[in-house]
Amino acid sequence: MLGPAVVPEIIDPTDAEKETELAVLSAVAHGNGPSGLTVVQAALAALGRLDQAHAMVYFQVIWNGLREPMRQALEALVMERQIEGEATFPPSLQRLIDRGIREGELKGMREGRLEGKRDTLLRLLARAGIALTEDESARIQACTDVATLDRWIENVLGAKTAAEVLS
Repeated sequence: MLGPAVVPEIIDPTDAEKETELAVLSAVAHGNGPSGLTVVQAALAALGRLDQAHAMVYFQVIWNGLREPMRQALEALVMERQIEGEATFPPSLQRLIDRGIREGELKGMREGRLEGKRDTLLRLLARAGIALTEDESARIQACTDVATLDRWIENVLGAKTAAEVLS
């Protein structure tokens, strides 16, 4: 079985460049651990020597394997080095990182917007005295469509039951 116990922790960029694919696996396996940022930086440095198509795929694999705290730490490091004028990564890789950060920000904004709408709907239902079953509550929490949530919010006005709201 492939996992952190069998994948070496590659923290040296020179080693990462020699074994780029292993460095990518190392970043996925150890990127959220205590040495995560160092492991990820080594892997990203190795991606700089690849063509853009391969670098993009590997970057996306690494990015998808990172949990939010490590993504934020990587974003902060990249921004800090940009402010200080240091070249963190080769230009093509820097563009990939910037794109990943933007996509992450957009995803975060979308999730925040959905969460706000869910909260608004739940507060309106509570104020209207409309009780929810466990299934109805789960349905609201699982909804990822803004238009549906907007429709349900509008349905609260004049509704007597949750079934009327969630129709």
